[in-house]
Amino acid sequence: MHALAATLLRLPPSCGPVRLIGVDGHAGSGKSTFAGRLATALGDAPVLHLDDVASHDRLFSWDRRLLTEVIEPLRRGETAHYAPYDWEARRFGPVRALPPAPAVLVEGVGAGRRALRPHLARLLWMELPRRESWTRGRSRDGEEQREFWAGWVKAEHRHFTEDPSRPFADLLVRQLTEGYEVLPGPNETIGPDHSVTQGDDPSAMC
Repeated sequence: MHALAATLLRLPPSCGPVRLIGVDGHAGSGKSTFAGRLATALGDAPVLHLDDVASHDRLFSWDRRLLTEVIEPLRRGETAHYAPYDWEARRFGPVRALPPAPAVLVEGVGAGRRALRPHLARLLWMELPRRESWTRGRSRDGEEQREFWAGWVKAEHRHFTEDPSRPFADLLVRQLTEGYEVLPGPNETIGPDHSVTQGDDPSAMC
């Protein structure tokens, strides 16, 4: 993980002084866990969870809010401020600050959407099939979220049909029994048939 972090920190800034790193994938694919570990390897980099930006009535139509409240301030080198959504209370909570750190992670379904891609230094995609991801997500959230998941699956499928992220991913991340495997994504000039090994850069095992 530290080798991957070092590779990302060597990239030129993509959003003002910030290297904005997107972590996308289907719901339940392990984005939050991976982003948390990568953030630690990046020296406790800030993580913006898109679940905090979305809401019940705007599962995916939140790009303008994100651009206005987060991307534009970071692009100017300023601290961004946004109000995270409380999914249980169904309202936005107290305003939270997001400083323009050397690297900032944007994690969540839709992190690689077309409105955000111009601002990303790299886009990482969690390589887990949608049905397996959704099964994991349903198991994680329990029976009380069954109705929500029924609506979410339809909304996510529609989103990725209209605005796919994976074809533009620079790196694919696969969770292993221990650690992760990182491979070049469809957007890499290396090509999809190149396997990243332990000695390659970026690292395959982290």
